[in-house]
Amino acid sequence: MVKKETPSYENEPVNDLIVFGIYSVLKSDKDCVFEILVKECFTLFPRAFSFNSYPDWPDSRKLDRPLRWLRKEKFISGDPKTSFTLTKAGKERAIIIEKRLRQKKLNLF
Repeated sequence: MVKKETPSYENEPVNDLIVFGIYSVLKSDKDCVFEILVKECFTLFPRAFSFNSYPDWPDSRKLDRPLRWLRKEKFISGDPKTSFTLTKAGKERAIIIEKRLRQKKLNLF
């Protein structure tokens, strides 16, 4: 019997994964438009951002409420019709998340 490995990001809050996704896109000098953010989050964290019935497909609905919460709490600015960016607090949070993810050896870098 083959045991499936549990991703090390599984216990991370979705909001933190999204902040890190935005940070990752912005570090690559791209505009963080919604479609690119969906792709980035799904690529980095596929089990967190996929359809339950179709794990190979990204589910953009999983970003909707967390993005609104992150904007309300002033970690991000922007919206799905334009693009997203991190506020000062968001960037500070992203750096902390990056360190935490590196410690878990996710091989993201």
